[in-house]
Amino acid sequence: MASSMRVVFFLGLIYAALISVAVASEQTATLSIDVGKIPTTNANTNDGTTIDQAVGYLLMLLALVLTYLIH
Repeated sequence: MASSMRVVFFLGLIYAALISVAVASEQTATLSIDVGKIPTTNANTNDGTTIDQAVGYLLMLLALVLTYLIH
């Protein structure tokens, strides 16, 4: 029971760290917008690299948790 609580606590710390980094980078990005430098083309296109990176991070986190639970 104590080991599962440690895992939950550890995952909570990782989640909190990732969220704080995401919020900090979002705030920095919104504070430094210069209207004159906004491109006129559609900037919302996504080539899938962000999604691929997120999937990679989730798989690494899953591998870390499974490794921790097995040992």
